[in-house]
Amino acid sequence: MKIRNPKSRFDLSVKKSDRVLEVGGGHNPHPRSNIVVDKYADDNSHRSGDIKVLKNQQFMNVDGEDLPFKDKEFDYVICNHVLEHVPNPTRFLSEQFRVAKRGYIEFPSLLGEYLSPKESHKWIMHEHQNVLYLVDKEKLNFNVSYDLVELVQEYLPKHSIGWKIVERTHPNIMTTRIEWEGDFSYVVEPTDPEILKYFKGIWRESWADSFFPQKSMGQEFKDSMSALWDISRSVWRSKILKK
Repeated sequence: MKIRNPKSRFDLSVKKSDRVLEVGGGHNPHPRSNIVVDKYADDNSHRSGDIKVLKNQQFMNVDGEDLPFKDKEFDYVICNHVLEHVPNPTRFLSEQFRVAKRGYIEFPSLLGEYLSPKESHKWIMHEHQNVLYLVDKEKLNFNVSYDLVELVQEYLPKHSIGWKIVERTHPNIMTTRIEWEGDFSYVVEPTDPEILKYFKGIWRESWADSFFPQKSMGQEFKDSMSALWDISRSVWRSKILKK
């Protein structure tokens, strides 16, 4: 079942004693992973750089749809921005549910994919009422002709305090993060028109609560102050490290 939506890939319920697998660590493996697997060892078309392996990590050139591990061999599995690329998401997720007791998966949200579309992404996804829905972008005639990746993923996170606050107060606006135990509910190629309406057409005001759950004014203020404090610490740490 789904446990929660973490704020980041470092906000995980991983114990020190846990044996951790990462599927698709690519150029940015999680430091907590013990074993990192990747299907494309020499092909960077699905990532932003060469394969990276940290100290005390074991790398294996393995297809995530056919993991060479025993059932529940791992306590935890991490999968960061891989699901949107895979040919067979059912097989891919089933393998993670099989080899690990618990896990974390991260991928572009519905809004994130529209704001920062990538041709290498096969699937566009939306979590609704704790169910993940996956739709093939080709079937939607998804248009990637206007790309805001540089603005949304590079410029604003570096130069806009307002954007940094939004990233922290609404951490799943651009990215969906799911922590699970056993498995979680998902549907590939939904046919329900009430679900498909989210993937095409125009934005409806009535959807706002689904994408941006309402908070009290007090909670909004508290979250904003917490975000400013986190930004200040991040800036301070970066300046100290530069010295």
